[in-house]
Amino acid sequence: MVKFKNYLKFTLFILLIFATYAESREVIVYTSVDQVFSEPILKQYEKQTGVTVKAVYDVEAAKTTGLVNRLIAEKNRPKCDVFWNSEIGRTIILKEKGVLMPYHSPSGKDIPAIFKDPEGYWTGFAARARVLIYNTNLLKETDIPKSIFELANPVWKNKVALAYPLFGTTATHIAAMYDTLGQEKTEQYLKDMKKNEVRIVDGNAVTRDMVAEGEVPIGFTDTDDANTAIQKGKPVKVIYPDKNSIGTLLIPNTAALINNAPHPEEGKKLIDYLLSRETESRLAFSESANMPIRDGVNKPKHIPEFSDIKAMDADYYKIAENMNKAARFCQSLFVR
Repeated sequence: MVKFKNYLKFTLFILLIFATYAESREVIVYTSVDQVFSEPILKQYEKQTGVTVKAVYDVEAAKTTGLVNRLIAEKNRPKCDVFWNSEIGRTIILKEKGVLMPYHSPSGKDIPAIFKDPEGYWTGFAARARVLIYNTNLLKETDIPKSIFELANPVWKNKVALAYPLFGTTATHIAAMYDTLGQEKTEQYLKDMKKNEVRIVDGNAVTRDMVAEGEVPIGFTDTDDANTAIQKGKPVKVIYPDKNSIGTLLIPNTAALINNAPHPEEGKKLIDYLLSRETESRLAFSESANMPIRDGVNKPKHIPEFSDIKAMDADYYKIAENMNKAARFCQSLFVR
């Protein structure tokens, strides 16, 4: 009987070890990247490593903001290991609120310093650009604006679409304008756009679809959303605006490890994978058409190099500082 009890204890001990090991072979990621783009990357990671990836995706209308608020709410009892964010401003906010922990990934050694937190709390990769998308059936080449500031002119009244400026990359874009133009000029521009009856819609994808279907001739969106319409043969093209003034805002993806993550080691390995050249190349060749931020990464010819466009000289940390101030103004202006 004693031997049997000892055997039973040993068996239960082994089962406990296997159960603990099985639990450690999973990783939980929250991502604001559109599921159609992020899920194939995460599924490939599962296939290559055997690690189960449990992903929580966001919704278009509350882009990024919902997941950021969830991470803040879970700060004392984290349920997430990795935050893969499609924009950078709110990642920095999470760092400031103590939600993140530092991790210097070996995969990020050759990523330029401007795209990395010096303390290792986040690392950027695979950038998008804030562009204008226009319908080629509705606009002639001679009609195309070269600057976003032209869209406040009466000729564009009620003809421009813009995603809600409280969320996602639109919020980041406006916070960047606060940095590059200053608060007074940015808020005046937004007032001028409001007066010009800019069409406020539920996300960049909605803007894209409205332009593609001819509901409006032009709108603000990101290169990933625009590229999906181009690949489907829609009558649209993109403009990298303001080459002669403030430039085009570039927004990298960011990967960050959650403080006190339930699976920190698996979280680090997933970050290593996300920051790899392989992932940057896959995102470049996918419909998201992200621009690699390192030299020598294989990409399609239609994706420009950073040197081919004038990038907005915006400070990502100041963008984060401006997020709440910009959101409060936009809410008072656009939301009733």
